[in-house]
Amino acid sequence: MRPGSLRQAQWHAHVNAVNAPPTLRHWLTGGGSLTAKLKAHSQTFRVQCLHQETARCLNDEAAIIGLHRAGRVWEREVLLRCDDKPAVFGHTVVPMQATATDWPLFSALGERSLGTTLFGDRMVRRGALEFARLRAGHPLVQRVQAALAREGRRVDDTALFFARRCLYQRHQGLLLVTEVFLPAVLELTSLTRTVTTDTLINKA
Repeated sequence: MRPGSLRQAQWHAHVNAVNAPPTLRHWLTGGGSLTAKLKAHSQTFRVQCLHQETARCLNDEAAIIGLHRAGRVWEREVLLRCDDKPAVFGHTVVPMQATATDWPLFSALGERSLGTTLFGDRMVRRGALEFARLRAGHPLVQRVQAALAREGRRVDDTALFFARRCLYQRHQGLLLVTEVFLPAVLELTSLTRTVTTDTLINKA
């Protein structure tokens, strides 16, 4: 594979195209708010805002948010933490031409959940999910690795990360959310299945 291609993700309309492990598929494809789902699988949940500022969007984001080429956007990146473990890396871009009327709460989110805001607003229209496998050379994987390294967590440089993204629209404003699923999500899935199994055994 050419080095340049590692920085580009191939996004697919169906999850089967990325060959995700069965334990991850329901996280990738589940409807509704991911925040609500993570809260249901953990004792404590919080949003850690890494930054929210102007930046250049990724090359594979430009077209879907209506730009002819990669350009300046508002960018927000967070870690969604379950029981203090980083479970999901969230990356959001909003074109600079979007107004406060389009996304009235975006600039003041801080460490509140964007997902809760989106799913609680009846004016927000949600697009179809797209799925990808991100390799080590992709910018989002590099940002994940940097964020985890700052707290002493190491990720295998050859690891594949599964991600999904979705385009939202409110009035004329577009907002693209990409969610990269981290290894801790698989631990949540395993824990949930263990609890369910134990419950069934105890009831037997």
